[in-house]
Amino acid sequence: MIPQWLRSPSRGNSTPRSPSHFSFSSFKDINNILKEEEENSHLYPHSPKRPSIFHRVKLSTAVLRAWSHRHAPPSSSQLFITFPDADQRVIVYLTSLHVVRKTFEDCRIVRSILHGFRVPIDERDLSLDSTFLDELQRIMGRKSFTLPLVFIGGRYVGGAEEIKQLHECGELKKLIGRLPLVVGSSVCDLCEGLRFVLCHQCNGSHKINSEKSGFRSCNECNVNGLIRCPSCSRGDGRVTYSFP
Repeated sequence: MIPQWLRSPSRGNSTPRSPSHFSFSSFKDINNILKEEEENSHLYPHSPKRPSIFHRVKLSTAVLRAWSHRHAPPSSSQLFITFPDADQRVIVYLTSLHVVRKTFEDCRIVRSILHGFRVPIDERDLSLDSTFLDELQRIMGRKSFTLPLVFIGGRYVGGAEEIKQLHECGELKKLIGRLPLVVGSSVCDLCEGLRFVLCHQCNGSHKINSEKSGFRSCNECNVNGLIRCPSCSRGDGRVTYSFP
């Protein structure tokens, strides 16, 4: 005799029956479609057979994936910026504000690396002119990004990490080697490399006083009372963007 506690439980009534319908709500629609296809096959036995629901889902997924790739925004490596002499210089979007320490240090390091090659560099400091922020947002196609961002010869190269890696492996020297060298001092005598000077109309206050209308905003400068240096910013015109 086998003790009662060693006997295996009876399988007659203990095995749960498989449900005839899907229990998960996500499968209910598929279950209904499969039922509808089965009923139609009995009602119309001579009608051409339709593709299975799984085949149709697979086909729809492939079409949507192809459409998304076709309408995807251009990748960062395809970003170009063109204006007079853009292909003959390095353009750097950065900030001189010491608000976020890492961003400030990244901008300082990238600036130091690039100035070591003695090539024309156009530094666009977002903290000095807010129009550079709008300009960069149009170029990148998004509202948020991490500074600095570097363009060499009009083509987007990357940020701080990309510049440091390219510099370490020697590839940055090859990219910048196509640009002309700066003869003599690379620092402007008028703005001392800041690329901006005080506005002569308002003396940097961004306000002009008129006897008739009182105080009004100066139309010649930005909100900081600065204008682009007329000596080292010559030839800077409207910026255009191309996405090949």
